[in-house]
Amino acid sequence: MSDKVLVTGGAGFIGAHVARRLLDAGYEVIVLDDLSGGMRANIPEEAVFIEGSVLDSALLDEIFHDHGIRYVYHLAAYAAEGLSHFIRVFNYRNNVVGSVTVINAAVRHKVERLVFTSSIAVYGSNQVPMHEALDPRPEDPYGIAKFAVEMDLAAAHKLFGLRYTIFRPHNVYGEYQNLNDPYRNVIGIFMWQILQGKPLTIFGDGEQSRAFSYVDDAVQPMIECLGLPETAGEVFNVGSDISFTVNQLAAAVMRSMGAEARIVRLDAREEVVHAFADHSKIQQYIGGLPDPVTLEDGLGRMAAWAKKQELRPPKPFTGIEIEDKLPPSWRQFVSGG
Repeated sequence: MSDKVLVTGGAGFIGAHVARRLLDAGYEVIVLDDLSGGMRANIPEEAVFIEGSVLDSALLDEIFHDHGIRYVYHLAAYAAEGLSHFIRVFNYRNNVVGSVTVINAAVRHKVERLVFTSSIAVYGSNQVPMHEALDPRPEDPYGIAKFAVEMDLAAAHKLFGLRYTIFRPHNVYGEYQNLNDPYRNVIGIFMWQILQGKPLTIFGDGEQSRAFSYVDDAVQPMIECLGLPETAGEVFNVGSDISFTVNQLAAAVMRSMGAEARIVRLDAREEVVHAFADHSKIQQYIGGLPDPVTLEDGLGRMAAWAKKQELRPPKPFTGIEIEDKLPPSWRQFVSGG
């Protein structure tokens, strides 16, 4: 019988790719997702799907017991980094308490490895290129939550022997991304705006830069780590090495979509201006990784997929906790709790 892997958040963007790659590698996959952000259609047919929340400790214990879970990929999170300032309780409940609930279950059921998807948001600003030896200095509640879980994993390993591996992807894009989310994933937002015949909205002058990572480049090392005992207890950056400004990205997205769009400049928001990472460590541990997919190639793949998707109006976020300094362009998509 093949090894059984639990993928939390497997109906979401990166989780759907992880589930597929695990199946291709011969694992048996159980997906847990509450469908608050992901979509049932993203889940591969070969996977067992259980609808539920990582906050449900009893459900997690039932899944671990009934399916004999050997490995866990924990990707369930609410990953709207910019919005996290305004939904602090929601952010910490879902991204910290939910993660710790999964860690508790993994300890109780003695899994062999827990793979956690963190973020380069843990580094904060003015630390480029970001590399794993830096002291994390997160500047927003999302990054703080991710780093808190990283520290909790280290504590769980020290006391209970829980084996884990942490990956810090950054600005990941590709197929299965939620095109209807107005708060995150700038490439998805740009493609949705083009498909709707709307202008592209850019915060500030557009000279903030990111290394945009095609999803396969982030996911492949995450799958391969299970077969490498030396990756246990380690933290790895994964993604692309080449950074682009948001202005350059907007032009590239228009080329990939075969359409021109007007650009509307919005007031600058509170965000890290430049974010790109060093990936030499992952290359040392996992040799033979292919060169990252170029932005042009990756955008072309995503654009071909996006043009086939059913577009829906952006789903409003209900439960804003702080409205002060909320970007005006987001107000149409939110409401208080």
